Amino acid sequence: MVMRTFFLYAVVELAVLAALTWSVGIGWTLLILLASSVIGVALAGSQVKKQILKLSTRTDPQGAVADSMLVALGTVLMFVPGIVSTAVGALMLLPPTRRVVRPLAGMLLTRGITRRVSVINLTAPGYSGRGDYIDGEIVEEQVYAPVHDANIVRRY
Repeated sequence: MVMRTFFLYAVVELAVLAALTWSVGIGWTLLILLASSVIGVALAGSQVKKQILKLSTRTDPQGAVADSMLVALGTVLMFVPGIVSTAVGALMLLPPTRRVVRPLAGMLLTRGITRRVSVINLTAPGYSGRGDYIDGEIVEEQVYAPVHDANIVRRY
């Protein structure tokens, strides 16, 4: 699965790079790659500083953590070579588009977690609640014996 995803990423990046080179030429393509890297690093640095300040003020903790995760992922994508990864990273770094990406990222994260973790739904149809249970009381058992005796376990 990971190899297929990486192969798909490499094919998409090479196709975009080939199409860009074919349409504007090799010189402009290299200039676009260099400019997107420089702008991406500057944008990532400024957004990381803003997110650190936002986390320290604790105004909206849930939104701040989600934004921080998107900024971290966007920063990583800015350093991955390629036009497509840089564009996706920029979408995660810019605040207006981050608001749009946040629900999509939450949905993908939830889908990934539910695929890997089995969850018991206690509110499923046909589930009657807690089921049968027996009322009782707990009696504490105390053992008064020397602790150093190997056959006796002290219970509290």
